[in-house]
Amino acid sequence: MKRLVATVYIKDGIVYLDRECSVLFHSLNGMSATAYYSNTGMDAICLLEFSNTEQEHEKNLACMKALIREAEIPVYAGGLIKRFEDIKKYLYTGAEKAVFIQNTKTWEQALLEASSRFGAEKLIYGIQQEEMESEESILQNYQAAKELVEMFYISTDLLYLLDKIREIITATWDVKKKFFFVEYQGELASEALKLFEQKEISFLGGRWLSSFAFDAMAFKEVCTASGLDMQRVVAQLSWNELKQNSDGLVPVIVQEDRTNQVLMLAYMNEEAFQKTVETGRMTYYSRSRQELWVKGLTSGHFQYVKALTADCDFDTLLAKVSQVGVACHTGAYSCFFHTIWEKERARNSTYQVLEKEYKTILERKKHPKEGSYTNYLFEKGLDKILKKVGEEAAEIIIAAKNPEPEEIKYEIADFLYHVMVMMVECGVTWEEVLEEIANR
Repeated sequence: MKRLVATVYIKDGIVYLDRECSVLFHSLNGMSATAYYSNTGMDAICLLEFSNTEQEHEKNLACMKALIREAEIPVYAGGLIKRFEDIKKYLYTGAEKAVFIQNTKTWEQALLEASSRFGAEKLIYGIQQEEMESEESILQNYQAAKELVEMFYISTDLLYLLDKIREIITATWDVKKKFFFVEYQGELASEALKLFEQKEISFLGGRWLSSFAFDAMAFKEVCTASGLDMQRVVAQLSWNELKQNSDGLVPVIVQEDRTNQVLMLAYMNEEAFQKTVETGRMTYYSRSRQELWVKGLTSGHFQYVKALTADCDFDTLLAKVSQVGVACHTGAYSCFFHTIWEKERARNSTYQVLEKEYKTILERKKHPKEGSYTNYLFEKGLDKILKKVGEEAAEIIIAAKNPEPEEIKYEIADFLYHVMVMMVECGVTWEEVLEEIANR
Protein backbone atom coordinates (compact mmCIF):
# COMPACT_ATOMS: atom_id res chain seq x y z
CA MET A 1 0.00 0.00 0.00
CA LYS A 2 1.17 3.51 -0.86
CA ARG A 3 1.22 6.20 1.83
CA LEU A 4 1.36 10.02 1.82
CA VAL A 5 3.66 11.62 4.39
CA ALA A 6 3.56 15.27 5.49
CA THR A 7 7.02 16.60 6.30
CA VAL A 8 7.63 19.57 8.61
CA TYR A 9 10.79 21.04 10.10
CA ILE A 10 11.47 22.25 13.60
CA LYS A 11 13.96 24.95 14.49
CA ASP A 12 14.30 26.51 17.93
CA GLY A 13 10.98 24.92 18.94
CA ILE A 14 9.06 26.46 16.01
CA VAL A 15 7.42 24.49 13.17
CA TYR A 16 8.18 25.30 9.52
CA LEU A 17 7.00 23.94 6.18
CA ASP A 18 10.38 24.04 4.41
CA ARG A 19 13.95 22.84 5.03
CA GLU A 20 15.23 26.41 4.97
CA CYS A 21 12.87 27.19 7.89
CA SER A 22 11.53 30.30 6.16
CA VAL A 23 7.84 29.37 5.84
CA LEU A 24 6.05 29.11 9.18
CA PHE A 25 3.29 26.59 9.81
CA HIS A 26 0.30 28.86 10.50
CA SER A 27 -2.09 27.05 12.80
CA LEU A 28 -5.76 26.90 11.88
CA ASN A 29 -7.75 28.01 14.94
CA GLY A 30 -4.98 26.72 17.20
CA MET A 31 -4.68 23.35 15.41
CA SER A 32 -1.15 21.94 15.59
CA ALA A 33 0.67 20.61 12.52
CA THR A 34 0.16 16.99 13.56
CA ALA A 35 -3.54 17.53 14.30
CA TYR A 36 -3.97 19.26 10.91
CA TYR A 37 -2.34 16.49 8.89
CA SER A 38 -4.12 13.79 10.94
CA ASN A 39 -7.42 15.42 10.04
CA THR A 40 -6.84 16.17 6.37
CA GLY A 41 -6.11 12.70 5.03
CA MET A 42 -2.35 12.23 5.32
CA ASP A 43 -1.16 8.74 6.29
CA ALA A 44 1.91 9.70 8.35
CA ILE A 45 3.94 12.71 9.47
CA CYS A 46 7.71 13.20 9.43
CA LEU A 47 9.19 15.69 11.92
CA LEU A 48 12.77 16.73 11.23
CA GLU A 49 14.90 19.03 13.38
CA PHE A 50 18.36 20.40 12.71
CA SER A 51 19.73 21.98 15.89
CA ASN A 52 23.07 23.71 16.35
CA THR A 53 23.27 23.55 20.15
CA GLU A 54 22.22 21.08 22.85
CA GLN A 55 19.80 23.67 24.23
CA GLU A 56 18.10 24.06 20.85
CA HIS A 57 18.07 20.26 20.44
CA GLU A 58 16.20 19.85 23.74
CA LYS A 59 13.74 22.59 22.79
CA ASN A 60 13.07 20.86 19.47
CA LEU A 61 12.56 17.50 21.20
CA ALA A 62 10.02 19.11 23.54
CA CYS A 63 8.22 20.54 20.50
CA MET A 64 8.20 17.10 18.83
CA LYS A 65 6.81 15.52 21.97
CA ALA A 66 3.95 18.06 22.14
CA LEU A 67 3.15 17.59 18.45
CA ILE A 68 3.14 13.79 18.66
CA ARG A 69 0.72 13.96 21.57
CA GLU A 70 -1.89 15.45 19.19
CA ALA A 71 -1.26 13.10 16.26
CA GLU A 72 -3.72 10.39 15.28
CA ILE A 73 -1.53 8.88 12.56
CA PRO A 74 2.04 7.48 12.70
CA VAL A 75 4.80 10.04 13.27
CA TYR A 76 8.46 9.67 12.33
CA ALA A 77 10.96 11.95 14.07
CA GLY A 78 14.61 12.60 13.43
CA GLY A 79 17.47 14.80 12.33
CA LEU A 80 21.24 14.80 12.17
CA ILE A 81 22.43 11.87 14.26
CA LYS A 82 25.64 12.21 16.22
CA ARG A 83 25.28 9.35 18.66
CA PHE A 84 23.00 6.50 19.76
CA GLU A 85 21.55 8.77 22.44
CA ASP A 86 20.04 10.99 19.71
CA ILE A 87 18.14 8.07 18.17
CA LYS A 88 16.86 7.03 21.58
CA LYS A 89 15.61 10.55 22.30
CA TYR A 90 13.74 10.72 18.99
CA LEU A 91 11.95 7.45 19.75
CA TYR A 92 11.23 8.57 23.30
CA THR A 93 9.25 11.53 21.96
CA GLY A 94 6.59 8.94 21.12
CA ALA A 95 7.54 8.67 17.44
CA GLU A 96 6.85 5.37 15.70
CA LYS A 97 10.20 5.48 13.88
CA ALA A 98 13.43 7.49 14.13
CA VAL A 99 14.81 9.12 10.98
CA PHE A 100 18.57 8.64 10.95
CA ILE A 101 20.46 11.28 8.97
CA GLN A 102 24.17 10.62 9.43
CA ASN A 103 26.27 13.45 10.84
CA THR A 104 29.56 11.92 12.00
CA LYS A 105 32.07 9.24 11.05
CA THR A 106 30.81 7.12 13.96
CA TRP A 107 27.29 6.83 12.52
CA GLU A 108 27.63 3.11 11.80
CA GLN A 109 28.18 2.29 15.47
CA ALA A 110 25.25 4.46 16.52
CA LEU A 111 22.96 2.82 13.96
CA LEU A 112 24.15 -0.68 14.88
CA GLU A 113 23.43 -0.05 18.56
CA ALA A 114 20.02 1.45 17.81
CA SER A 115 19.03 -1.43 15.52
CA SER A 116 20.07 -3.95 18.15
CA ARG A 117 18.20 -2.10 20.90
CA PHE A 118 14.98 -1.09 19.13
CA GLY A 119 14.85 -3.25 15.98
CA ALA A 120 15.29 -2.38 12.30
CA GLU A 121 11.55 -1.65 11.97
CA LYS A 122 12.01 1.40 14.20
CA LEU A 123 14.67 3.03 12.03
CA ILE A 124 14.72 5.00 8.78
CA TYR A 125 18.08 5.71 7.13
CA GLY A 126 18.10 9.12 5.44
CA ILE A 127 20.23 10.75 2.79
CA GLN A 128 19.83 14.32 1.53
CA GLN A 129 20.59 15.94 -1.81
CA GLU A 130 23.96 17.42 -0.85
CA GLU A 131 25.20 13.95 0.13
CA MET A 132 24.35 12.35 -3.23
CA GLU A 133 27.25 13.55 -5.32
CA SER A 134 29.43 10.46 -4.85
CA GLU A 135 27.94 7.17 -6.07
CA GLU A 136 30.69 5.31 -4.27
CA SER A 137 29.80 6.98 -0.98
CA ILE A 138 26.09 6.27 -1.46
CA LEU A 139 26.70 2.60 -2.18
CA GLN A 140 29.14 2.23 0.71
CA ASN A 141 26.75 3.82 3.22
CA TYR A 142 23.81 1.85 1.87
CA GLN A 143 25.63 -1.46 2.20
CA ALA A 144 26.48 -0.61 5.81
CA ALA A 145 22.92 0.42 6.69
CA LYS A 146 20.62 -1.85 4.67
CA GLU A 147 20.38 -4.69 7.20
CA LEU A 148 19.92 -2.31 10.14
CA VAL A 149 16.86 -0.35 8.97
CA GLU A 150 13.44 -1.01 7.46
CA MET A 151 13.14 2.13 5.35
CA PHE A 152 15.43 4.25 3.18
CA TYR A 153 14.63 7.98 3.01
CA ILE A 154 15.72 10.36 0.23
CA SER A 155 15.14 14.12 0.06
CA THR A 156 15.71 15.83 -3.30
CA ASP A 157 14.12 17.89 -6.06
CA LEU A 158 16.60 16.67 -8.68
CA LEU A 159 14.97 13.69 -10.35
CA TYR A 160 18.16 12.49 -12.04
CA LEU A 161 19.81 12.15 -8.62
CA LEU A 162 16.80 10.28 -7.33
CA ASP A 163 16.88 7.92 -10.29
CA LYS A 164 20.60 7.34 -9.78
CA ILE A 165 20.36 6.50 -6.09
CA ARG A 166 17.26 4.37 -6.69
CA GLU A 167 19.17 2.45 -9.34
CA ILE A 168 22.07 1.88 -6.95
CA ILE A 169 19.88 0.80 -4.04
CA THR A 170 17.25 -1.31 -5.77
CA ALA A 171 19.93 -3.49 -7.33
CA THR A 172 20.11 -5.29 -3.98
CA TRP A 173 17.12 -3.87 -2.08
CA ASP A 174 14.31 -6.32 -1.34
CA VAL A 175 11.24 -4.18 -2.07
CA LYS A 176 8.99 -6.80 -0.46
CA LYS A 177 10.68 -6.37 2.92
CA LYS A 178 12.09 -2.84 2.77
CA PHE A 179 10.41 0.49 2.03
CA PHE A 180 11.47 3.49 0.00
CA PHE A 181 10.40 6.94 1.32
CA VAL A 182 10.97 9.84 -1.09
CA GLU A 183 10.62 13.41 0.12
CA TYR A 184 10.12 15.19 -3.19
CA GLN A 185 11.16 18.83 -2.81
CA GLY A 186 9.67 19.94 -6.13
CA GLU A 187 6.19 21.41 -6.57
CA LEU A 188 4.82 19.64 -9.65
CA ALA A 189 1.88 17.30 -9.07
CA SER A 190 2.61 15.41 -12.30
CA GLU A 191 6.20 14.65 -11.22
CA ALA A 192 5.05 13.62 -7.74
CA LEU A 193 2.53 11.19 -9.24
CA LYS A 194 5.15 9.84 -11.67
CA LEU A 195 7.48 9.15 -8.72
CA PHE A 196 4.74 7.49 -6.72
CA GLU A 197 3.89 5.14 -9.57
CA GLN A 198 7.34 3.56 -9.30
CA LYS A 199 6.96 0.23 -7.52
CA GLU A 200 9.94 0.78 -5.19
CA ILE A 201 8.43 3.93 -3.66
CA SER A 202 5.97 3.14 -0.87
CA PHE A 203 6.01 6.49 0.93
CA LEU A 204 5.85 9.95 -0.67
CA GLY A 205 6.31 13.26 1.11
CA GLY A 206 7.69 16.72 0.42
CA ARG A 207 7.07 20.43 0.10
CA TRP A 208 4.03 20.26 -2.16
CA LEU A 209 2.33 17.48 -0.19
CA SER A 210 2.84 19.38 3.07
CA SER A 211 1.47 22.70 1.80
CA PHE A 212 -1.98 23.95 2.74
CA ALA A 213 -2.92 23.95 -0.96
CA PHE A 214 -2.50 20.16 -1.13
CA ASP A 215 -5.72 18.12 -0.98
CA ALA A 216 -4.69 14.66 0.22
CA MET A 217 -8.14 13.12 -0.26
CA ALA A 218 -8.36 14.35 -3.87
CA PHE A 219 -4.79 13.22 -4.66
CA LYS A 220 -5.61 9.77 -3.30
CA GLU A 221 -8.50 9.58 -5.76
CA VAL A 222 -6.10 10.45 -8.60
CA CYS A 223 -3.63 7.82 -7.38
CA THR A 224 -6.37 5.20 -7.12
CA ALA A 225 -7.48 6.02 -10.67
CA SER A 226 -3.87 5.36 -11.74
CA GLY A 227 -4.07 1.89 -10.21
CA LEU A 228 -2.22 2.61 -6.97
CA ASP A 229 -3.29 0.95 -3.73
CA MET A 230 -4.05 3.85 -1.37
CA GLN A 231 -5.19 4.10 2.23
CA ARG A 232 -8.56 5.78 1.79
CA VAL A 233 -12.07 5.88 3.18
CA VAL A 234 -14.56 3.56 1.52
CA ALA A 235 -18.18 3.75 2.71
CA GLN A 236 -19.50 0.44 4.05
CA LEU A 237 -23.08 1.59 3.53
CA SER A 238 -24.67 3.34 0.54
CA TRP A 239 -27.04 6.29 0.79
CA ASN A 240 -29.90 4.20 -0.65
CA GLU A 241 -29.68 1.86 2.35
CA LEU A 242 -30.60 4.72 4.71
CA LYS A 243 -34.23 5.65 5.49
CA GLN A 244 -34.77 9.28 4.55
CA ASN A 245 -37.54 11.51 5.83
CA SER A 246 -40.19 13.03 3.56
CA ASP A 247 -37.69 15.68 2.41
CA GLY A 248 -35.08 13.10 1.46
CA LEU A 249 -32.92 13.96 4.47
CA VAL A 250 -31.30 11.98 7.29
CA PRO A 251 -30.58 13.57 10.70
CA VAL A 252 -26.97 13.46 11.93
CA ILE A 253 -25.95 13.60 15.61
CA VAL A 254 -22.43 14.99 15.88
CA GLN A 255 -20.11 13.97 18.71
CA GLU A 256 -16.51 14.98 19.56
CA ASP A 257 -14.34 11.93 19.03
CA ARG A 258 -11.94 12.34 21.97
CA THR A 259 -14.35 13.52 24.66
CA ASN A 260 -17.64 11.98 23.38
CA GLN A 261 -19.34 15.35 23.98
CA VAL A 262 -22.44 15.80 21.82
CA LEU A 263 -21.92 18.92 19.69
CA MET A 264 -24.89 19.45 17.40
CA LEU A 265 -27.68 18.02 15.25
CA ALA A 266 -27.84 18.62 11.50
CA TYR A 267 -29.18 16.98 8.33
CA MET A 268 -27.69 15.38 5.22
CA ASN A 269 -29.04 14.79 1.75
CA GLU A 270 -27.39 12.36 -0.66
CA GLU A 271 -24.93 14.92 -2.03
CA ALA A 272 -23.86 15.99 1.48
CA PHE A 273 -23.37 12.35 2.44
CA GLN A 274 -21.17 11.67 -0.60
CA LYS A 275 -19.12 14.86 -0.04
CA THR A 276 -18.54 13.94 3.59
CA VAL A 277 -17.20 10.50 2.62
CA GLU A 278 -15.07 11.88 -0.23
CA THR A 279 -13.51 14.86 1.58
CA GLY A 280 -13.41 13.69 5.21
CA ARG A 281 -15.05 16.96 6.29
CA MET A 282 -18.60 17.09 7.63
CA THR A 283 -20.93 18.43 4.96
CA TYR A 284 -24.64 19.01 5.63
CA TYR A 285 -27.78 20.21 3.89
CA SER A 286 -29.14 23.49 5.23
CA ARG A 287 -32.92 23.28 5.42
CA SER A 288 -33.31 27.04 5.88
CA ARG A 289 -31.03 28.03 2.97
CA GLN A 290 -31.81 24.88 0.96
CA GLU A 291 -28.20 24.39 -0.06
CA LEU A 292 -25.15 22.28 0.72
CA TRP A 293 -23.20 23.44 3.78
CA VAL A 294 -19.57 22.50 4.56
CA LYS A 295 -19.19 23.04 8.29
CA GLY A 296 -16.41 25.58 8.89
CA LEU A 297 -16.02 26.81 5.32
CA THR A 298 -16.67 30.42 6.37
CA SER A 299 -15.75 30.25 10.08
CA GLY A 300 -12.77 27.89 9.89
CA HIS A 301 -14.50 25.65 12.48
CA PHE A 302 -14.24 22.49 10.42
CA GLN A 303 -15.36 19.08 11.60
CA TYR A 304 -13.07 16.28 10.43
CA VAL A 305 -14.72 12.85 10.27
CA LYS A 306 -13.35 10.08 12.48
CA ALA A 307 -16.33 7.71 12.19
CA LEU A 308 -19.78 7.66 10.61
CA THR A 309 -22.31 5.12 11.90
CA ALA A 310 -25.98 4.39 11.20
CA ASP A 311 -28.41 3.49 13.98
CA CYS A 312 -30.40 0.24 14.23
CA ASP A 313 -33.25 1.56 12.06
CA PHE A 314 -30.96 3.14 9.44
CA ASP A 315 -32.76 6.47 9.85
CA THR A 316 -30.19 8.42 11.91
CA LEU A 317 -26.44 8.88 11.59
CA LEU A 318 -23.87 9.35 14.36
CA ALA A 319 -20.76 11.27 13.30
CA LYS A 320 -17.67 11.24 15.52
CA VAL A 321 -15.50 14.18 14.58
CA SER A 322 -12.43 16.19 15.43
CA GLN A 323 -13.88 19.64 16.09
CA VAL A 324 -11.81 22.70 15.18
CA GLY A 325 -12.89 25.74 17.17
CA VAL A 326 -16.53 25.66 18.25
CA ALA A 327 -19.54 23.79 16.88
CA CYS A 328 -22.34 26.25 17.70
CA HIS A 329 -23.13 29.42 15.74
CA THR A 330 -23.59 31.24 19.09
CA GLY A 331 -19.91 30.81 19.88
CA ALA A 332 -20.53 28.02 22.38
CA TYR A 333 -18.45 24.89 21.96
CA SER A 334 -21.56 22.66 21.82
CA CYS A 335 -25.09 23.55 20.75
CA PHE A 336 -26.35 21.74 23.86
CA PHE A 337 -25.77 24.13 26.76
CA HIS A 338 -29.25 25.02 28.14
CA THR A 339 -29.46 22.79 31.24
CA ILE A 340 -33.00 21.66 32.05
CA TRP A 341 -32.21 19.09 34.74
CA GLU A 342 -29.06 17.32 35.83
CA LYS A 343 -28.60 14.83 38.62
CA GLU A 344 -25.58 15.33 40.83
CA ARG A 345 -23.09 12.53 40.26
CA ALA A 346 -20.88 11.36 43.08
CA ARG A 347 -18.59 9.16 40.99
CA ASN A 348 -16.31 10.01 38.11
CA SER A 349 -14.56 7.58 35.79
CA THR A 350 -11.27 6.21 37.08
CA TYR A 351 -9.34 8.08 34.42
CA GLN A 352 -11.07 11.36 35.38
CA VAL A 353 -10.05 10.83 39.01
CA LEU A 354 -6.42 10.32 38.02
CA GLU A 355 -6.50 13.33 35.69
CA LYS A 356 -8.10 15.52 38.36
CA GLU A 357 -5.49 14.51 40.96
CA TYR A 358 -2.69 15.02 38.45
CA LYS A 359 -3.95 18.54 37.64
CA THR A 360 -4.13 19.37 41.37
CA ILE A 361 -0.51 18.28 41.82
CA LEU A 362 0.52 20.27 38.73
CA GLU A 363 -1.28 23.33 40.14
CA ARG A 364 0.62 22.93 43.44
CA LYS A 365 3.92 22.94 41.54
CA LYS A 366 2.99 26.07 39.58
CA HIS A 367 1.37 27.87 42.53
CA PRO A 368 2.84 26.60 45.85
CA LYS A 369 0.53 26.50 48.86
CA GLU A 370 1.92 26.95 52.36
CA GLY A 371 1.81 23.77 54.44
CA SER A 372 1.20 21.56 51.40
CA TYR A 373 2.88 18.13 51.57
CA THR A 374 3.00 18.12 47.76
CA ASN A 375 4.98 21.36 47.78
CA TYR A 376 7.26 19.95 50.48
CA LEU A 377 8.16 17.11 48.09
CA PHE A 378 8.77 19.50 45.19
CA GLU A 379 10.97 21.70 47.39
CA LYS A 380 13.08 18.70 48.45
CA GLY A 381 13.58 17.74 44.81
CA LEU A 382 13.59 14.63 42.64
CA ASP A 383 15.75 12.47 44.93
CA LYS A 384 13.27 12.88 47.80
CA ILE A 385 10.34 12.14 45.48
CA LEU A 386 12.02 8.99 44.15
CA LYS A 387 12.80 7.86 47.71
CA LYS A 388 9.11 8.14 48.59
CA VAL A 389 8.08 6.26 45.41
CA GLY A 390 10.44 3.43 46.40
CA GLU A 391 9.13 3.36 49.98
CA GLU A 392 5.49 3.26 48.83
CA ALA A 393 6.27 0.45 46.34
CA ALA A 394 7.76 -1.55 49.22
CA GLU A 395 4.61 -0.89 51.31
CA ILE A 396 2.49 -2.44 48.51
CA ILE A 397 4.66 -5.57 48.54
CA ILE A 398 4.33 -5.87 52.33
CA ALA A 399 0.55 -5.36 52.18
CA ALA A 400 0.21 -7.98 49.42
CA LYS A 401 2.12 -10.57 51.50
CA ASN A 402 -0.45 -10.11 54.25
CA PRO A 403 -3.45 -9.75 51.93
CA GLU A 404 -6.00 -7.38 53.36
CA PRO A 405 -7.92 -5.74 50.48
CA GLU A 406 -8.41 -2.41 52.24
CA GLU A 407 -4.73 -2.15 53.15
CA ILE A 408 -3.60 -3.03 49.61
CA LYS A 409 -5.97 -0.43 48.10
CA TYR A 410 -4.70 2.21 50.53
CA GLU A 411 -1.04 1.49 49.75
CA ILE A 412 -1.64 1.47 45.98
CA ALA A 413 -3.45 4.83 46.23
CA ASP A 414 -0.54 6.23 48.24
CA PHE A 415 1.92 4.88 45.68
CA LEU A 416 -0.01 6.36 42.74
CA TYR A 417 -0.05 9.77 44.43
CA HIS A 418 3.74 9.77 44.77
CA VAL A 419 4.12 8.45 41.22
CA MET A 420 2.04 11.40 39.99
CA VAL A 421 4.26 13.83 41.89
CA MET A 422 7.21 12.20 40.12
CA MET A 423 5.38 12.45 36.77
CA VAL A 424 4.75 16.17 37.23
CA GLU A 425 8.35 16.74 38.28
CA CYS A 426 9.60 14.87 35.19
CA GLY A 427 7.03 16.34 32.77
CA VAL A 428 5.15 13.10 31.98
CA THR A 429 1.34 13.04 31.61
CA TRP A 430 -1.23 10.26 32.11
CA GLU A 431 -2.19 10.55 28.44
CA GLU A 432 1.40 9.75 27.41
CA VAL A 433 1.59 6.78 29.78
CA LEU A 434 -1.73 5.32 28.59
CA GLU A 435 -0.78 5.84 24.94
CA GLU A 436 2.46 3.96 25.58
CA ILE A 437 0.51 1.08 27.14
CA ALA A 438 -1.94 1.07 24.21
CA ASN A 439 0.93 0.91 21.71
CA ARG A 440 2.52 -2.18 23.28
